[in-house]
Amino acid sequence: MKYIVAMIQPHKLPDVKAALAEVGVRKMTVTNALGCGAQGGYTEVYRGVPSEVNLLKKIKLEIGVNEEYAEKTVKAIVKGAKTGEIGDGKIFIFDLPECVRIRTEEKGEDAIG
Repeated sequence: MKYIVAMIQPHKLPDVKAALAEVGVRKMTVTNALGCGAQGGYTEVYRGVPSEVNLLKKIKLEIGVNEEYAEKTVKAIVKGAKTGEIGDGKIFIFDLPECVRIRTEEKGEDAIG
């Protein structure tokens, strides 16, 4: 089992969700987040005063999948989130040693679904 965490641009969430649905991945957790990467933010002027905006709005996706879904999940996220520009985001993939579905107490791959 793998635990996939992706940081993407907020406006790409509908595209990523559609790409994930195409490969049969519909279970995910989505969180609003702030962060910065290579783009390093931008300068904004408010009432004539310039200020640096270093932390940009991002979307954090967290998805637990069985091994056979890991690669297609990553490819779907890339397909939906990629613009080719700096700031498209990153995907982190972790080994997931255990999962428990609270309702049924199933464990492992059965719990991931």
